[in-house]
Amino acid sequence: MPTRREQFTVERSLPNERLDVFLCARYPMVSRGAIQRLLEQGEIRVNSEIVKPTHRPRAGDVVDVHWPEARPAEALPEEIPLEILHEDADLLVLNKPPGLVVHPAAGHEEHTLVNALLHHCAGQLSGIGGVARPGIVHRLDKDTSGCLVVAKNDFTHLALARQFAERDLEKIYLALLCGEVPKASGEIRAAIARHPSHRKRMAVTQNAGRDAWTSYRVRQRLREATLVEAGLHTGRTHQIRVHFQHLGFPVVGDLTYGRRHNARLTELTNYTAPRQMLHAHTLAFTHPRTNKEMTFQAPLPEDFNGAIRALS
Repeated sequence: MPTRREQFTVERSLPNERLDVFLCARYPMVSRGAIQRLLEQGEIRVNSEIVKPTHRPRAGDVVDVHWPEARPAEALPEEIPLEILHEDADLLVLNKPPGLVVHPAAGHEEHTLVNALLHHCAGQLSGIGGVARPGIVHRLDKDTSGCLVVAKNDFTHLALARQFAERDLEKIYLALLCGEVPKASGEIRAAIARHPSHRKRMAVTQNAGRDAWTSYRVRQRLREATLVEAGLHTGRTHQIRVHFQHLGFPVVGDLTYGRRHNARLTELTNYTAPRQMLHAHTLAFTHPRTNKEMTFQAPLPEDFNGAIRALS
């Protein structure tokens, strides 16, 4: 059984960062609310003392983490078809269809990927964060399709989460963009933070936010649109969508970040996308148990292929 206790030492002082935010970056699979509860309950201590979530990490701080035993999941198992690209005793990789919500939430309490995985992985669930559930190590937006890795146990969950946090893996997306991107390839390095007035949106910011880095190359030039391959070197919320909006070429079908451009695309081509045309095409990581390098590619869904045909 994997240990449910961890200890590590903070390598450098972070006077401008809260401990709960620091821990969320280290354990991206655990919500900030869960981290705060564990701090308040003394399950996470710094230098053997209970500290507040607002504690500023200092170099040399020794952090002890005790993951409590998992309680039963609140979500119910549902028999929902899954396109599985790989499965073994520790993890599975699947091709998430567009329109499938990953986690139950207000307005989406059922028919989610978690419900499907509770049925598929019955008895083989990660308990990180205190709830028995499939190990959702990273997420895709509801309308984003493609590769998603799921951990079946805590050992795999923590190891994969560390690879994501340290960017020791490869994530490549295919994105259909409004307009004709002039350069054959390029990089976007622009910090991203919560939008100052629209709290459900993100935005490129000048003096705040977290560093974000996306590289891209053009795969196909289409009618009033461009198909690009985008590499994620950081993992900020809505990173690809925000970065290409910042360049002036928002994702086709993305009405949150590109409503005006998409209206113009429909006017010029008579094509309206059913959703944001963003697909997690390639995912490469090291298997935590075998240390084997693994690479997976998810086939494009039919609506994405249809968009390419319509704009060719």
